[in-house]
Amino acid sequence: MVRVRAPQFPQNLTWLNSAALSISSLRGQPILLDFWTYGCINCLHILPELHHLAEKYHSRLTLIGVHTAKFDAENTIAGIQGAIARYGIRHPVVVDHDRRIWDAYAVRAYPTFVLIDAQGYVVLTAIGEGQLARIESALQALVGSEATPAIALPPPPDPHLESLRFPGKVLADHASDRLFIADSGHHRIVVTDFLEQMSQTIGQGQAGFQDGDGIAAQFSHPQGLALDPEKQVLYVADTGNHAIRKIDLKTTQVSTIAGTGVQSSWLHPHGGLAQHVALNSPWDVLWHDRALWIAMAGSHQIWRLNVATGQLQTWAGTGAEGCFDGIAERAAFAQPSGLATDGRSLFVADGESSTIRAIALGGNAIVTSVCGSGNLYDFGDRDGQGEGVRLQHCLGLAFDPSGNQPDLWVADTYNHKIKRVNPATGQCETMFTDFAEPSGLTIAQNWLFVADTNQHRVVRLDWQTGDRFILPLPQLCPPGICRF
Repeated sequence: MVRVRAPQFPQNLTWLNSAALSISSLRGQPILLDFWTYGCINCLHILPELHHLAEKYHSRLTLIGVHTAKFDAENTIAGIQGAIARYGIRHPVVVDHDRRIWDAYAVRAYPTFVLIDAQGYVVLTAIGEGQLARIESALQALVGSEATPAIALPPPPDPHLESLRFPGKVLADHASDRLFIADSGHHRIVVTDFLEQMSQTIGQGQAGFQDGDGIAAQFSHPQGLALDPEKQVLYVADTGNHAIRKIDLKTTQVSTIAGTGVQSSWLHPHGGLAQHVALNSPWDVLWHDRALWIAMAGSHQIWRLNVATGQLQTWAGTGAEGCFDGIAERAAFAQPSGLATDGRSLFVADGESSTIRAIALGGNAIVTSVCGSGNLYDFGDRDGQGEGVRLQHCLGLAFDPSGNQPDLWVADTYNHKIKRVNPATGQCETMFTDFAEPSGLTIAQNWLFVADTNQHRVVRLDWQTGDRFILPLPQLCPPGICRF
């Protein structure tokens, strides 16, 4: 068999978490390359396994992340540094700005892994999730199966001591003037009021999977929020735990109502009793018509949970990643990450296709595209109408029924903008700029609350005047740190 020597890294690339490395300088030890981009849900899924591998073989393996961006916004140093901080990445990362490493290794999909032996030859290339056991088997053949004591690598210093850390989704409760914030980077839920006069946290502030009261409970990178106002129950898409959690707002008791805490590997439509069905990165939830609707980003589907019966079922999407309209069970989505409704349609922010989709609620669930290219690799920043619109990895939606023409507000995340869409005509226009990867929106009165994720803050916008106000949250402390 012909052995293929691993191509050298180009010089003058940006390295993060490390000084510049080279294949030749690492000779004598195996190298594992992880080709990834931070908006790819599949790339994020394997990070815990990679961290475990790095700890287990800490003295016998060099793990290098090769960040090759899909979206333009993912190609900025600030964006990559934010992702490294958000997901606790501790191994070296090289920024493959011009896809030169990607092309040299003939990579075609995310994530791709390349194992290089101690002599500098490629011994294995593996594509997609579920490959780590195969990679470890090949690694053991190179270094031997004798175990070395695993070490817990210390997390990098955290420069962010803000009250919020990478906030994801936000939700307004009009009846009580409360605002719920998924403080995703702090693994907790924050409850405040519209005037920021009080703050309450639910969750320990450390990643974990534990039910209990508001102090003992644990979440992992929570995102979507939905409120049943009648029962005063807040539902949480506990994304990192692949679960749906329920918070009784009267007692702050947290319980798990869907998911097993383990990521599902089954992409085909299915269902069953919610607590027995494994989920795949639920990213947003919506309470409507006494049911919970779930944007299942990891399996590219929309699910529906009948809370009364506990039955959970795929509602739309085949599980294939794409952007295909038509009958709900035959349609395809691409990392759906945001939900909103006008009561007649369910609107979906389809992140990887950079398209706003609509699903008719009622007898015939038909999926249509409101605006955006409908193509996984055709994105940009262009206002207009319908297919002529270009968005970039949109993650957040909010529906505003007021005014002569109802509006759909869009967090155009990787364009760092808030846009307004006419859901009937598909007309899209930019309304607010100067955000940093905003990912959550909610409406109260004439205010639009924005989770300005990479600036670690929530902004209150008056869409009539354009005034914006950063919520100070004076009573809120980072976990384990109190200012008083």
